[in-house]
Amino acid sequence: MLIVCVHVHVKPEFRQQFIDATLENARNTLCEPGVLRFDVIQQIDDPNRFILYEVYKDEAGALAHKETAHYAKWRDTVAEWMAEPRRGVKYNSVFPEKGEQWATCK
Repeated sequence: MLIVCVHVHVKPEFRQQFIDATLENARNTLCEPGVLRFDVIQQIDDPNRFILYEVYKDEAGALAHKETAHYAKWRDTVAEWMAEPRRGVKYNSVFPEKGEQWATCK
């Protein structure tokens, strides 16, 4: 299992467009076979900062995600809206443990 937290800082004037584009990407991402979870969270005290919380079955699932048309569309669409480059940090899951239930496409 691989967890990636992508830290995003968006220019204020593009915040709503970023949210709209990111939700479209998130909904499509949840239907990928290698994806267990894809959350979009917004910082309370700075609404221009977000974290994309991505859980993949394995590294192959994360790599496959980056090959999808919806990811490429999102990446290219939001590129100019960033106040600074986005930053992804990789993690291992301690809990829930591998094999336990994670949300999937509905």
